Amino acid sequence: MKLLYLFNLYQQPGGENLWVRSEPELFRARGHDVIIYERDNKEIQGWSLGKKAALLWQARWSRESYAAVRELIRRERPDIAHVYNTLVLLTPSVYYACRDEGVPIVQSVYNYRLLCPAGNFLREGKVCEECVEHSLLRSIRHACYRDSYVQSAALAATLTSHRRMGTWTSVIDRYLVPTAFMKRKLVENGLPAERITIKPNYHEPDPGLREETDGSVLYTGRLSEEKGIHTLVEAWKLLKNPPLLRIIGDGPLRSSLARTLADHPDLRVELMGLQNHSQVISHLKTASCFVLPSEWYEAFPHVILEAFACAVPILASRIGTLPDVITDGITGMLFDPGSPEDLASKMNWMLQHPATVSNIGIAGRHEYVTKYTADKNYERLLGIYESTARSAGTRQYETVSPEQELSSPLQ
Repeated sequence: MKLLYLFNLYQQPGGENLWVRSEPELFRARGHDVIIYERDNKEIQGWSLGKKAALLWQARWSRESYAAVRELIRRERPDIAHVYNTLVLLTPSVYYACRDEGVPIVQSVYNYRLLCPAGNFLREGKVCEECVEHSLLRSIRHACYRDSYVQSAALAATLTSHRRMGTWTSVIDRYLVPTAFMKRKLVENGLPAERITIKPNYHEPDPGLREETDGSVLYTGRLSEEKGIHTLVEAWKLLKNPPLLRIIGDGPLRSSLARTLADHPDLRVELMGLQNHSQVISHLKTASCFVLPSEWYEAFPHVILEAFACAVPILASRIGTLPDVITDGITGMLFDPGSPEDLASKMNWMLQHPATVSNIGIAGRHEYVTKYTADKNYERLLGIYESTARSAGTRQYETVSPEQELSSPLQ
């Protein structure tokens, strides 16, 4: 197949920037023609203040991206267009470029941006769904996008315009989401269930099974409220004989966490700061358990796949996508989010049942091998491309004219 990948890189590197590189390479390595059209938000850094301000209100539609993608399609004639992030330089105009040239569209969804301008259903460290319970005006009231009322208004306007145009419901042929929870959220808020396919992430290279453990427990991630760091430390205070807890990462809570640990030297918690990926894997492979105490709607933390691959048991909170990925008592253990008592209770149980916990780790390894390798991802994604290409030609588009919608004031 000839595949066109379109993506807009974020200024701050993250998981999505990784995926927009890895999947095109996956298909190129297996003999497919791969064409890439990308923009990078770092381009904006050198712009004048006036140009930056104008960009916010042009985020609904980019004539430049629309024309460039149409010209590229006419020249290359791809079978499928796979779109990742479009914010803020690509804009949703690229969907219409593909539609107008008759190219089926697959859209990967790694966050909740279609429903929540912040993209994460998170405000002040807590889950917030005001924009779906009321309206996108709530995002402006709370300055949810980049703590800016102006930027939040611009993004809310973009989402509102394309809802009215039918972009999300009629133009995109197939959505790919990593978990059932994310699909449920999209369907609950109006996206067509029949066009949403669960396609999980993958991990390569295989880090291999761990050989031995030093009995430690590992947390790696951002040190912020929604990640459940306070809950984790409070749970460690409840353990009579706590194992060594290694915390890798940085974030706004690092200073307060350091003060807490200085006041409680008996907690056996080691604050390790940022580590490179090889160091993280090394600590993971010696841990008896990996703990994930999140208190928000994680998309699909990649470290879960790494723990599965290493056969390291996972203790995670029962929230959002995590129960979709981790089967309680089989491939991991789950506890009530925000409950130090339940976390401590499950941790105690794991310490008292090492043989059972070891089997949970082996089950996680089996989960990785059967679902999350590069080969499995290739097979599944190729099937999605082929079925989308077959079915797209029979669809009728029911949309508002972009010119009509985008030239009118927002209501």
